[in-house]
Amino acid sequence: MADPDSTSPTEDERGNTPADAVAAETEPGTEGGVGETDDGESGEELDTEALRKQVEEKYDFDNFGPADMAEMTAEEWDVAFDEDSWITGDELLDRVARDLRNRVANRDVFARIERHRDPPRVLAYSDEGYAVVYPDGSLEGEGTVMRDVKPTVALCSMDSYEVAENVPDRPLPDPEEVPEGGGELGNWMLQAIAGAQFLAGVALLGGAVLAAAGIIGNAGTSIALLVVAGVAFIAVSLVLFFTVANARLSDTFRAEEYRDRLRAIGLEDGERPEFVPELDPQNSGSEDGASETDEAG
Repeated sequence: MADPDSTSPTEDERGNTPADAVAAETEPGTEGGVGETDDGESGEELDTEALRKQVEEKYDFDNFGPADMAEMTAEEWDVAFDEDSWITGDELLDRVARDLRNRVANRDVFARIERHRDPPRVLAYSDEGYAVVYPDGSLEGEGTVMRDVKPTVALCSMDSYEVAENVPDRPLPDPEEVPEGGGELGNWMLQAIAGAQFLAGVALLGGAVLAAAGIIGNAGTSIALLVVAGVAFIAVSLVLFFTVANARLSDTFRAEEYRDRLRAIGLEDGERPEFVPELDPQNSGSEDGASETDEAG
């Protein structure tokens, strides 16, 4: 007969079964559950801090450029930059427009830049592509211009990236203002050297003729040496003259090609290339719908 004062082996002193104890331990809000949640959150924070430290050691953010941005993974980007600190809106578009105009003026990018206010956007296009930048930093486009604009938008969205303040409103010249070429001083110097070489060669050949006639020199005079030296000097002078002529011809062709590209993007007639999408009527490329544009007719 069982002792009435003894407890059941399946119950504790409070009358709870082992199943009740397990449920209490795993029930949300109990001491055991809170401890496990805190440990999980703490571990996640430690992983994020470790990844952020690794990113700071891997990249030099004082000289952060497009190449670094292309190398950075999505996880590294998330821990390196606080989304709330990114620049957006009109400020982003103003920074993008100034930075692109500065790069165009420095001949790093070839594009026509238009900054539109209603609705706000930046349009960049050339004869080989286009890109449209929106206030939230999103882009659409194609070609080489899209490739050049994409890193610019990413950099301008960072507060640590400094954008040039004083940039020309019209960084691209008019087609008729493009010079034929540069380096005329160098060309004139080469021509002077070539002329001196040619005269020296003619003098040597003339000396060889006079020596052969016995007018100058003596029996030890080497007529063959004079002829070889004269021919060599004349050959060098002809090479230099050809170099100068080729350089001037190349400059002429490059200048004409640059003028054709400027005409293709509408710097003379104000017309955009056909592949650039039509914008709203108020942003047709004229000054009526855009309070700030460059090169816009």
